[in-house]
Amino acid sequence: MEKEFKSGFVSLVGRTNVGKSTLLNNLVKEQVAITANKTQTTRTAIKAIINNKNSQIIITDTPGIHKPKTKLSQTMIDTAFTMLGEVDCILFIIEATSNEIGKGDRRILDKIIESKKPCILIINKVDLVEKESLLALIDIYRKEYDFSSIIPISALNDDSDVVIEEIEKLLPVGPKYYEEDEYTDQTSRQLAEEKIREKALKFLNDEVPHGVYVEVEKFVDRKTSKGEDIIDIDAIIYCLRESHKGIIIGKAGSKLKQISSCARMDLEKMFGVKINLKVWVKVKSDWQENENLINRKFKLK
Repeated sequence: MEKEFKSGFVSLVGRTNVGKSTLLNNLVKEQVAITANKTQTTRTAIKAIINNKNSQIIITDTPGIHKPKTKLSQTMIDTAFTMLGEVDCILFIIEATSNEIGKGDRRILDKIIESKKPCILIINKVDLVEKESLLALIDIYRKEYDFSSIIPISALNDDSDVVIEEIEKLLPVGPKYYEEDEYTDQTSRQLAEEKIREKALKFLNDEVPHGVYVEVEKFVDRKTSKGEDIIDIDAIIYCLRESHKGIIIGKAGSKLKQISSCARMDLEKMFGVKINLKVWVKVKSDWQENENLINRKFKLK
């Protein structure tokens, strides 16, 4: 007898830089969320769609929980917590290197308890700790909430199948919300913006990256004179200060060229066609406090 088809929505929550986006990309087998060894990489609620024979799972990677310092930061946190009340289950990811429930994890855990939603606890980076420490951490969390399951994972292994199996147990019988070939709800423009920002995060020092956002002003599919497909993309990297603009551009444009070149190569792999990418840098000093801009680009839809 064929299994009933199940579908549902899942929220992925955790502190900044605990590996949420990496886990999401592993689960969907596509890069839908940018990754970088920097805090606050994810700014919006990014949906990833996992299509299996008997299920469709829609997972939202929410911004990491951190102490808000700007309107943008507060919007990111509000987005993450808003999602908890609107899903069928929650994936809560923590680090195995913790030996207690820290302030950030406690804040998230309290919201999960308040939501009363089924929750899977994901303990990341288990390869960095001894078994005894891991068992002690599991015991601490078990006393706090009746988790549906607790899954230790490691960046060294692909544990995505185990996570998906546990999610499917918690989903209701339901329809396909998206077509089978869809793996994200982001537009091509948004994917391009995030890819450029990912490279900025990678190549810039700690002070600059979180003061930038990217806006694609032109995204046009066309044919070359030889009849080949190509996409023209014009994008602007906005930053907070003139000094940051100079750092992003670099000596004789070297840093901007590095960011653009790496972004272009990744975008060509992503879209499967040649990319003609042009990137400029402009200063917009108040953008992190600009409510209209934040609502347009970063607020939960």
